[in-house]
Amino acid sequence: MWETGRMLDLTHLDRVRIRRAADIAPAAEALRAIADGMADWRVAALPSMTRCEPMRDAEGRPLASAVFGWEVGGDIWSGVLRRTLDSPLHVACRYESEPFWCNSEGFRTMAPNRLLDRIDLGSFERRSLVHAALVVPVHMPFGGIGAVAFIPRDPRQTDLAAEFATHADTLAAIVRPFITGYNRVTGDSLSLSTTDSLSRREVECLKWAALGKTDVEIGMIMSRSRATVRFHIHNAALKLNAANRNHTVFRAAQLGYIAMSA
Repeated sequence: MWETGRMLDLTHLDRVRIRRAADIAPAAEALRAIADGMADWRVAALPSMTRCEPMRDAEGRPLASAVFGWEVGGDIWSGVLRRTLDSPLHVACRYESEPFWCNSEGFRTMAPNRLLDRIDLGSFERRSLVHAALVVPVHMPFGGIGAVAFIPRDPRQTDLAAEFATHADTLAAIVRPFITGYNRVTGDSLSLSTTDSLSRREVECLKWAALGKTDVEIGMIMSRSRATVRFHIHNAALKLNAANRNHTVFRAAQLGYIAMSA
């Protein structure tokens, strides 16, 4: 049982870590038990906003119903593709990488995030399916975003300030290995070279391409020929297994080589 105020130790962290498919159910049970020891919460886990399948254990059972106690299709992340453009929780997870809590009055974070202030909170409970929630987003390689939400069972409890102050850091520590481990075990392998890093010239060409510059314009900026610019971008595409120029820029941004223009 989790003791309030107790520091997270490695044994608890290891319990939620997923290294193989057989670990999924025990890790989910450990996550639920830790949450139960903190507060009277329901747990809802989302491995990736781009995947419409529910999280499943090694036997194919949905974790939402088999472990977290939701009715089939009843948790807040179900039907992700239908809700992802409308739910305030989904939108907030795209704009914030640290834990936050929210209700119909707004989002509360560890540090100010003005982007969250712009999110439409109209019909909050209908659109998000919660009255309040403490949410831990998990931002992963290649732009993947997962999340776990901790939702008070009591619909009258809408103020989670105390729970957030006490447990947010701990929940962030245990949610990340759970979500990232699940995606490593169940996700498709990526065809990407891990031995060939992009060269300085390749990165420079892609940086200007991300700003909308043409090959001719990049060549003028770098004092190189158009053919040389195309050569560098082509080489970068091969290393990143990208289908075209735009895909190359996107992959480079995902891996942190460049920043996408606003």
